[in-house]
Amino acid sequence: MANTTSTTASGGDFTSNLGRIYGLYTGGFIAFIILMAILSAMGVENVVIGYLFMGFTIVIYAVIGVLSRTMHVGEYYVAGRRVPALYNGMATGADWMSAASFIGMAGSLYLLGYDGLGFVLGWTGGYVLVAILVAPYLRKFGAYTVPDFLSARYGGNLARFIGVIVLFSCSFTYVVAQIFGTGLISARFLGIDFNVAVYVGLAGILVCSMLGGMRAVTWTQVAQYIVLIIAYLIPAIWMSTVKTGIPIPQLMQGQALANITALETAQGIAVHHITPFVHGGYDAKNYFLLILCLMVGTASLPHVLMRYFTTPSVREARVSVAWSLLFIFILYFTAPAYAAFAKWTMLDLVASGLTPENIAEKAGWMMRWAAADNTLVQICGKAATDTAAIVAACAEKGVTTLSFADINLNADMIVLATPEMAGMPYVISGLVAAGGLAAALSTADGLLLAIANALSHDIYYKMIDQNAPTSRRLIVSRILLVMVAVLAAYVASTKPSDILSMVSWAFSLAAGGLFPALVLGVWWKRANSTGAVAGMIAGFGITLFYLVMTQYGADFDKATPNMELWWGVKNISSATFGLPVGFAVMIIVSLLTRAPSRDMQDFIEEIRVPRGKQMMEEKIA
Repeated sequence: MANTTSTTASGGDFTSNLGRIYGLYTGGFIAFIILMAILSAMGVENVVIGYLFMGFTIVIYAVIGVLSRTMHVGEYYVAGRRVPALYNGMATGADWMSAASFIGMAGSLYLLGYDGLGFVLGWTGGYVLVAILVAPYLRKFGAYTVPDFLSARYGGNLARFIGVIVLFSCSFTYVVAQIFGTGLISARFLGIDFNVAVYVGLAGILVCSMLGGMRAVTWTQVAQYIVLIIAYLIPAIWMSTVKTGIPIPQLMQGQALANITALETAQGIAVHHITPFVHGGYDAKNYFLLILCLMVGTASLPHVLMRYFTTPSVREARVSVAWSLLFIFILYFTAPAYAAFAKWTMLDLVASGLTPENIAEKAGWMMRWAAADNTLVQICGKAATDTAAIVAACAEKGVTTLSFADINLNADMIVLATPEMAGMPYVISGLVAAGGLAAALSTADGLLLAIANALSHDIYYKMIDQNAPTSRRLIVSRILLVMVAVLAAYVASTKPSDILSMVSWAFSLAAGGLFPALVLGVWWKRANSTGAVAGMIAGFGITLFYLVMTQYGADFDKATPNMELWWGVKNISSATFGLPVGFAVMIIVSLLTRAPSRDMQDFIEEIRVPRGKQMMEEKIA
């Protein structure tokens, strides 16, 4: 990975020793966890443990990024198309397991119960569409970027330019959510202000991706997957063992739900977790529309599709999708159990006789989280920054003994706070923070690279200066990557919404703007340039309009949006309107205008053949 150009260009010793290298890395990381536990037992302060966990992991990612630096176009854009299916699947898992999956999903399941499973079903189901409809064919096509495919398929730079606009919009929205996640983690575990913390997280993102492009991001993401999956499984296994005596949380989730039901009944709480479509969640219509938008968005997100450009062959791309699903499944199968055990733990805490006066003794972690951001923990309707604030807020409402309903925990903190909630050693909290950081960094790396590559390759090289030398192209890409990252950090510092909402918006934007053009481009030979451009503009335009107007309104004031929901459809499913419009416009306009040339139709026919050589050959050295 790190040595000479000739070594990496020929496949080198690195790719032939991946198992050994990452096996040693995993063993080293486990040894580091044990070392942190020893230091904690010796009395090292918690804040120092937090710094060591986050600092060590970021340094490792940075080392991989620096060692993977390259000035070769093919290595920078598609990792030389030599990433084995297993490791591409692991890298895709990390790319996919964003702050929304690691931090936000279990929190939503905690708050919404079965309603939160819509995210699990939509995201995993989307990979079926990726495998069947899109990824293998784009890999056989041989593009560097999704706009590359749009340009070649629909003939000209207009489709490419519209594709770049959609790519930028959905990827930028997504990366803001990731930087928001890194800021949340850094603020709590490093004890710094959130507005500063987002830029600290940004620095970690940039060192992983700026020098080595897709090659650096790929090998860093494999390392990040190992960290995040260990960090996610250990607290769930711990809680399952303590609560049930059996260290398999996925199998013991049923017992956890039974105990939650009993505790909710005893405390006079409506039993929300076993009744779908209630408790501020989604009615049946919104539930299934959310699943649809997330599935289609998964098959449209450029940073996900780019991962399948890196495999050696079409067959490896298909196999890679299967590995991706396996690695994603491990976390998604654990998330509902994580949420169930966390809620069981919280209900037990409330049942122990929690009062405004004793909360500092029994649940001091709440005030530590509120100190990091006063929107994360509210008790009796006010920020739980200290005991005095809690006592005063509860006195106003006449509350002397706290109930579950009196304590409002933000969904984005549940996973990160659960180790403290469950009384685990602080080293587990540091580990979970490192895992959440790995999830956010890995996805942010892929997103920023997708944006920078589209701007440098599709706009600068393909549309402005086709004679630009390789060195200049890569310098432009790196400059753009930094500029976009800084802008995203600034937007994240304004706290535009919660992580899961921002990520869902990105999926809808990608679905409405790209899915019809990608799918019909592969599966309908009659689709032409005019139809594709019209369809992308219409689908993306309707989706963006509905999202912005229902969330912010024409004056972009998120406190007073000035447009009502259409038929009650929540704006996280904005593609509900853009997707059918995009398909309809593209089909109608294509039928009303000239058909593509016979050569292009034959070209599309050949793309759908499973075997055969890559269609679009481009020098990657």
